[in-house]
Amino acid sequence: MADVTTPIDGTTPIDDRALDEVVTFTSELIRIDTTNRGGGDCQERPAAEYAAERLAAAGLEPVLLERTPGRTNVVARLEGTDPSADALLVHGHLDVVPAEPDDWTVHPFSGEVRDGVVWGRGAVDMKNMDAMILAVVRAWARAGVRPRRDIVIAYTADEEASAADGSGFLADRHPDLFDGCTEGISESGAFTFHAGHGMTLYPIAAGERGTAWLKLTAHGRAGHGSKVNRANAVSRLAGAIARIGEHEWPVRLTTTVRAALAELAALHGIDADVDAADFDADALMSKLGTAAALVEPTVRNSANPTMLDAGYKINVIPGHATAFVDGRMLPGGEAEFHDTMDRLTGPDVEWEFHHREVPLEAPVDSPTFAKLRAAVERFDPAGHVVPYCMPGGTDAKQFSRLGITGYGFSPLKLPPGFDYAAMFHGVDERVPVEALHFGVHVLDHYLRSA
Repeated sequence: MADVTTPIDGTTPIDDRALDEVVTFTSELIRIDTTNRGGGDCQERPAAEYAAERLAAAGLEPVLLERTPGRTNVVARLEGTDPSADALLVHGHLDVVPAEPDDWTVHPFSGEVRDGVVWGRGAVDMKNMDAMILAVVRAWARAGVRPRRDIVIAYTADEEASAADGSGFLADRHPDLFDGCTEGISESGAFTFHAGHGMTLYPIAAGERGTAWLKLTAHGRAGHGSKVNRANAVSRLAGAIARIGEHEWPVRLTTTVRAALAELAALHGIDADVDAADFDADALMSKLGTAAALVEPTVRNSANPTMLDAGYKINVIPGHATAFVDGRMLPGGEAEFHDTMDRLTGPDVEWEFHHREVPLEAPVDSPTFAKLRAAVERFDPAGHVVPYCMPGGTDAKQFSRLGITGYGFSPLKLPPGFDYAAMFHGVDERVPVEALHFGVHVLDHYLRSA
């Protein structure tokens, strides 16, 4: 096999077959309905078997692992040329969020390729990256290429819910499969963001806000709806929900977000000292135009009420009422979040974590980030890579318990007007064929240089 530990000379194992396969694999994975409604009825196994078969055909030895029947994960290791090097985890999830066919231009599980675009649920979240990984590994097998580092490939179940059947299960029950892994790459990074005036950005995620899904419970005195009731559980809950929804969270800048603001300011020709004591993040963001969308969701903790449940009859005041809140915590902002929720809910409403995941932050001044940046800018020299923090979360949170530092890196070159963020969990999710081709080239280059 070829030794790629020396600097890459411009040659690539990516051939026409790899470019065809990434489109085919994306389309065919979309056709495998792996809808995760959060109730435990998702069946990722057909998609896991699909991926495992193609990995096996490339000479790997994938293992299929389940905590719950049908909730299948795939893990395989590609040995590198340097046994002393740390291993790299490359992971993607197989499940997708629900899609209502009547809302879509094409059926969400058709995988239709139309006018140079692959349509369907999972086209960007994240069966496209799943397909890129397969296409690269198979191209390497044909060309006799091995990376310097061991690469552990993981396809997971249940990312769109609790990860209990997916990456959480793997981290808890099969940590040995990830021996030597110190870093990982996965979804939501290195996509094109058109910032206006011809400026093209590629945000690479080096952080994630922590997940804090909360259950709120208000207790009161049950009674007839026609009578005065000063201990109305619904009223108490409604008051807490209103306070949470209206709360203005203070600015809290993490290392990743400061780095993002500094680079965005420089690219826009704005003089900004993000480390100054009087630095005004909101004022800077007001000058960044559309690029502010990359950082605006991650300069603060947040909490949004999402679900309510109270009562069983219109003329009966119930004795209790419940609600759910989607909270997100920045690294270092956990204590602030906890104290704020205590204050906003007040003495009459209890709150607890329904599901919790820690926030993450990876170094942006690391050799790994530099190589991720170089891989993108090699194939789009006019683009500018910037670090950013994801407002949501990924399986990287679970793998971080194994000491694995995660970056969001699933590269796509997208045309102007293509709203990447709207594709996530949105209607008419789709990905251009040319974006998939770009992603395969960038992913191959990074993995061979890592």
